[in-house]
Amino acid sequence: MKITFHGAARTVTGSKHLISLNNSKKILLDCGMFQGLGKETFDLNNNLGFDARTITYLLLSHAHIDHCGLIPKLVKEGFSGKIFCTPATKDLAAVLLMDSAEIQRDDIKFTNKKRAKQGLEPFDVLYDTQDVQNALPLFTMVEYDKWFTIEDGIDVLYTDAGHITGSAAVHVRIKENNVTTQISFTGDVGRYNDVILRQPKVFPQADFIITESTYGNSLHESVANTPEELYTWIEKTCLQKRGKLIIPAFSVGRTQELLYFLNDLSIKGMLKHLPVFVDSPLSYEATEVVKHHPENFNFNIQHLLQTDDDPFAFQSLKFIETVDESKALNDNHQPMIIISASGMADAGRIKHHIKNNISDKRNTILIVGYCEPHSLGGFLMNGAKMVRIFGEEYDVVADVGIMRSMSAHGDYKDLLHFLDCQKSSDVKKAFVVHGEYNVQQDFQKKLEDAGFKNVLVPALHEEIDLG
Repeated sequence: MKITFHGAARTVTGSKHLISLNNSKKILLDCGMFQGLGKETFDLNNNLGFDARTITYLLLSHAHIDHCGLIPKLVKEGFSGKIFCTPATKDLAAVLLMDSAEIQRDDIKFTNKKRAKQGLEPFDVLYDTQDVQNALPLFTMVEYDKWFTIEDGIDVLYTDAGHITGSAAVHVRIKENNVTTQISFTGDVGRYNDVILRQPKVFPQADFIITESTYGNSLHESVANTPEELYTWIEKTCLQKRGKLIIPAFSVGRTQELLYFLNDLSIKGMLKHLPVFVDSPLSYEATEVVKHHPENFNFNIQHLLQTDDDPFAFQSLKFIETVDESKALNDNHQPMIIISASGMADAGRIKHHIKNNISDKRNTILIVGYCEPHSLGGFLMNGAKMVRIFGEEYDVVADVGIMRSMSAHGDYKDLLHFLDCQKSSDVKKAFVVHGEYNVQQDFQKKLEDAGFKNVLVPALHEEIDLG
């Protein structure tokens, strides 16, 4: 049995880990898209690193694009097996993949226009909406906390990872030569005090562990302070400077958290009828999916639903639908809050809002989640004085704020807590993935200090024999 790391290896995005069995069966853990890596991104996504036709099964941890975004390409290149995931993941993936195809369509037009001027051959999209439609029938829903058999000698268990609605850690028990081996893949691990979702669950003892490490050397600020911190930025930007608060936010998870906090502020009368716009059709659809799966809510939200039938809605909230409505926000100079995707500010309508508001000192761009360092959000987060947007340079005149308490990823204490259920001496190897390389190395040391032996940080496309 071997495992090969075709993504999220010494980088954050592109999650793809391939288990190859002695009988030639192959199990793929996630099939994610690389994001925010500049000029390398297209080439990385264009090469899966393996023949899609040889993959037997796909086990999907959750619906974020860096974990599911290349599934239509996988199918386009010949994969025809089952894709296992939770019900909420299936619903979210359908929405997010269609949006991904549409973004690619629009982005490739812009890219090819530039390439044509340079006399270069045009790029093809990785996949289109029809490829998404072809992939969706392969999705097979599974329940949390119940082992199931995908074929003789291969059993699978999904446990709640608490990251986004439907997210899971995936555990595979494989019997080869009368020896049973368990490989556990954390997917992305959430926080133990998440305001919306249930906390991550314990899982059975594993022989091999593949663990994420996004915040493997960081500690988050307390979520309990988030509403007050958010209001501080609202008050400073919208009430005092009479400007716009522009918030790049992932459509799944982050947008719903923001709406939950803003709903609470509205109930307390603190928004003073300040208009709040969610300018992302995808965010609207994702919010509807989240509301459709209340089984994933934690006790506090379950209790709140008894008195508030929609904790993600309030009087001054408006979801923007059309492009014309989105453009009209640029001509509206009244104080407002604009929440728009993507969270790294690398695609979608948020880039237009930043472009149109970054040169006004009254405004604030508020970063509320992880941004890959080479993304637009990453440059702003790291203090850039000038950024390039749609090929043009803009001075960063607006304030740039950072809220570090709203990550959907656990910090290193959360990750170590998640792995506390394991007897570290019984884990033969632990693989650290899904993190910046220096962070992975730091978390590798923390795992070793916690008693795990043979902790490795695999390189891209590195193959390792599991014995």
